[in-house]
Amino acid sequence: MLGRCVDLLAPALQREGAVYVDGTLGMGGHAEAVLERCPQARAVGIDRDPQALALAGERLARFGDRFTGVHAVSDDLPAVLADLGLARADAVLFDLGVSSLQLDEVGRGFAYRTDAPLDMRMDQTTGPTAADVLNGYDARDLERVLRDYGEERFARKIARAVVREREAQPFTGSGRLVELLHRVVPAASQRSGGHPAKRTFQALRIEVNAELTVWEQALDRALRALAVGGRIVVLSYHSLEDRLTKRGLAAGATSTAPPQMPVELPEQAPWLRLLVRGAEQADAAEVAANPRSASVRLRAAERTRATPDQAPERGRTTDRRAPHTSDQPPTTQDEVTP
Repeated sequence: MLGRCVDLLAPALQREGAVYVDGTLGMGGHAEAVLERCPQARAVGIDRDPQALALAGERLARFGDRFTGVHAVSDDLPAVLADLGLARADAVLFDLGVSSLQLDEVGRGFAYRTDAPLDMRMDQTTGPTAADVLNGYDARDLERVLRDYGEERFARKIARAVVREREAQPFTGSGRLVELLHRVVPAASQRSGGHPAKRTFQALRIEVNAELTVWEQALDRALRALAVGGRIVVLSYHSLEDRLTKRGLAAGATSTAPPQMPVELPEQAPWLRLLVRGAEQADAAEVAANPRSASVRLRAAERTRATPDQAPERGRTTDRRAPHTSDQPPTTQDEVTP
């Protein structure tokens, strides 16, 4: 949905020095398309995966100081802007989930179809791994993670099996976990619900990277950093993150005036305008070319007025600092989404 994303963002990026923030830079495909389409704009790319940032930096080097890469987590967006001397973002994109880069690199442990170390960290320089979760959480916490983040019907059964297995030998590789899931998840569910590991791997990945907590904060902070007339586009790949997106955008697009009020006060008016009806999906041609896009849901909105929770705008800046490379993870389609 690259073209659709750029079409939605471009109207907000037509002035000189307009600021586009890619909150999940990945390998830079969206940023490249925006910079090509909007020659007056600059791009700030945020990612927590150092490898992705390095690759994106190479890809976008031809744009010179129109691109700045920053190693950070997406919910650090306001601080990133402040560090660059920027008051507002004119357009923001989030392409959530795990990237093709991370899925396809066997050593990262995101994919369940290949035996690999149980890592799953988007930033491999910090934090606990999936193996740490499997070997360290008690049965109740494991069940919670699988149920809440993987929407796994057999969460309790899987958690108990994991605890039993790790007493004999700790989990280190994905292959052994997949074998356990093949044994524990009922055959009937495997026939109707797809690969038995997909929900467990999704849950572990979300827990390891605190994805839902980060996303809820990132969306709120990005909306507050968005200039009036600015636009935001979000690509989600599973129901949990899409639910948070829908709720966050709907709150800003809904009047807060009590139903019995005859007149809506200015401060009660919506401050977002939804740009698409519901959530858009990839068409058949894109899914055929890229099967990982089958689960994508696109939502978009435009900020229509300022709100009290926005810091006063100090005036726009066209500061064009030299790119500063960083490292962090991308987000795109993924085979572990339900």
